[in-house]
Amino acid sequence: MKEQSPVIVIAHLSDIHLDGGPRAADRTRAVMNYLDALPHDLDAVLVSGDIADHAAADEYEEAAKLLRSRHPVVVCPGNHDERVAFRQGLLGEETPSAEPVDQVLRGEGFVLAVCDSSVPGEDHGLLEESTLAWLDGVLADTPRETPVLVAFHHPPVPLHVPYVDTIRQFGEERLAALVERHPHLTAFLCGHAHTAAATTFAGRPLLVAPGVVSTVRLPWEAPTGTSEHVHLDEPPAVAFHVIGDDGRLTTHYRVVVARR
Repeated sequence: MKEQSPVIVIAHLSDIHLDGGPRAADRTRAVMNYLDALPHDLDAVLVSGDIADHAAADEYEEAAKLLRSRHPVVVCPGNHDERVAFRQGLLGEETPSAEPVDQVLRGEGFVLAVCDSSVPGEDHGLLEESTLAWLDGVLADTPRETPVLVAFHHPPVPLHVPYVDTIRQFGEERLAALVERHPHLTAFLCGHAHTAAATTFAGRPLLVAPGVVSTVRLPWEAPTGTSEHVHLDEPPAVAFHVIGDDGRLTTHYRVVVARR
């Protein structure tokens, strides 16, 4: 049982890209060990996509082990994931379907609705009509005084990172229309960008988790004359989304250093 606290705390990591090699596994392990070693219980741990780098069965088998935690964990697919393999390897489904992987965690004093924004065979994102209908139902079934956090992999707005912006979530006007009907939708959480970022979408905060496997260079950080946009030397990081007893949302970012 979670130790009583005046705040709700959700840890958020993304883009672990397990590929069977030691680097991605070590960085993921460092983040999960850090979270498990915290002196207080978390309300949830969200992993917002790109779990397996090649959507291979052994990558999901490794993910299932590495993402095991004493805290409740919710994982959604990204553009590197494949729904059937994801369902089988991470959710333990014996007869997995290729339908969107939409999940809800109803915690004490909050709801985390996790939507599948992946498009099979593509890198960009889109919420299917069935996912939007499902999300509408989750929001309608949640009391107005309960904050709802909505998560997915792809950000639905440009982040001024050219490579990422070309493969963001599109069709976002349909999601924006849904937001207007549900004032208790508190914020959107996503990954995909491999950089910590904060902006807004449809009048709500949009909070982007940093990457675990790598960090994307911003256009003004990349050396002149190079198109290299991936930074492998930066350490992994995690976001903490905190909802106070006044309903206000605050986000903190922490860098994680592996301890050997």
